[in-house]
Amino acid sequence: MDKLLELSNISVDFTTKKGTLSAVKDVSMTVEQGDFISIVGPSGCGKSTLLNVIGGFLSPSEGTILDKGTTLNGPSSDRGVVFQKPALYPWLNVEQNVAFGLKMRGIGKQERIKVVQENLKRVQLTDFSQMRTYELSGGMQQRVAIARILANDPDILLMDEPFGALDVLTREHLQDELLKIWRETQKTVILITHSVEEAIYLSTSVYIMSELPGKILKEVKTPFSTEYKDVGSREIKSLPEFVKLREEVLSYIWS
Repeated sequence: MDKLLELSNISVDFTTKKGTLSAVKDVSMTVEQGDFISIVGPSGCGKSTLLNVIGGFLSPSEGTILDKGTTLNGPSSDRGVVFQKPALYPWLNVEQNVAFGLKMRGIGKQERIKVVQENLKRVQLTDFSQMRTYELSGGMQQRVAIARILANDPDILLMDEPFGALDVLTREHLQDELLKIWRETQKTVILITHSVEEAIYLSTSVYIMSELPGKILKEVKTPFSTEYKDVGSREIKSLPEFVKLREEVLSYIWS
């Protein structure tokens, strides 16, 4: 597989009134094409800080990141970000929100329509294309945000707790939709989540971070997203091997 990102000894320090706060310490990671990586750990351990570094929104205090062999330097359309709260434009309808990035890049109208329709179908929102985003449920708004990112065709989807504010049933439904999208598009995904169960269910690898300063304690390979395609999500999450892996990951977070 092709290496998309190579993080080498990344550390992030912040200056506060009380002195220097070390948020992320000596993190190294390789991200390859088609990976689905989840990062879990205690609340406030630096997960989102690390994602901001990968997104190019924050420069590391130490270490380097290579983006396809070149030093990462700021945000890029190759790395699309989905936040916990969908950053949608309320004055635009669903279709216009998904088309926004394409329009800004000068993509022609006919091509925009094609790409938008393709991605609205992917997130099952074709029938809602003319609605304003504030008329939609939280789960549907998050689908719009995912469709908008996919429309711009990034190499990597960076997702910061995208389902964290949703109810349990909506969250599980969107997990299945995200898994389907990942399998169809073969995009690379890096997901920040507090849910160990979500991470194990969706990912090919789970990275476990420590309390501050956030270090990588362990990488756990997870087979369920690739080897259990014909098994329902509830059945997967009830399997003894799933439960065992979940407890193993939790043991690192609770220790």
